[in-house]
Amino acid sequence: MLKKLSEEKINELLETGIAEFAEKGLDRANTNVIAKKAGISVGVLFKYYGDKDTFFLACLDRSLKVLESVINGVMESDDKILLRAEKLVRAVQYHSRANANYINMYNEITCGSGKRFSKILAEKIEGISSRTYSKFIADAMDDGLIRQDINPRLFAFFFDNLLMMMQFSYTCDYYRERFKIYCGEDILDNDELVVAELLKFLESAFTFERSRIEHHK
Repeated sequence: MLKKLSEEKINELLETGIAEFAEKGLDRANTNVIAKKAGISVGVLFKYYGDKDTFFLACLDRSLKVLESVINGVMESDDKILLRAEKLVRAVQYHSRANANYINMYNEITCGSGKRFSKILAEKIEGISSRTYSKFIADAMDDGLIRQDINPRLFAFFFDNLLMMMQFSYTCDYYRERFKIYCGEDILDNDELVVAELLKFLESAFTFERSRIEHHK
């Protein structure tokens, strides 16, 4: 008879899985190692989740719930667009450090680990931010708060790319080194500078109509 795991134990198991997938990717992660670290048998793991792929998707779902709460916590406010952008940048900085394994697991996926799940993973991971940011930008256009000559879905894509790279820059070894090469050895300790400069970049992107920008030959 299967011994029922407590909610606390299930959370521990999922967090252990996330750490393993973050370090080794889907294909190289070892369920025996995960089960041992979580203090259960691999048989119990498979009785709960069926197989390694199903367990991996359960780990991904757990990380996405946290990400969704971070995004919604900022986007559901009534703040102006640039203030919400600032709060989101700060939330990304905090979330990246507090949940580094989640970001590293995401990085492993985007590098090709588990590519057989590319479509479902893209829909799960990107669907949250895509819908939220596209609506965020379209609403701001409707309210006359930002420039009117943009495609909100493309701008949402560009905006998310910036935030995605920020997440990697705070958590993944390669991207941390890249961050320091571009911005200085102390950049990881200077969150306020990052926020200030990124907001300048976003303010220009969101407010300057193309017709107001001089193009020199």
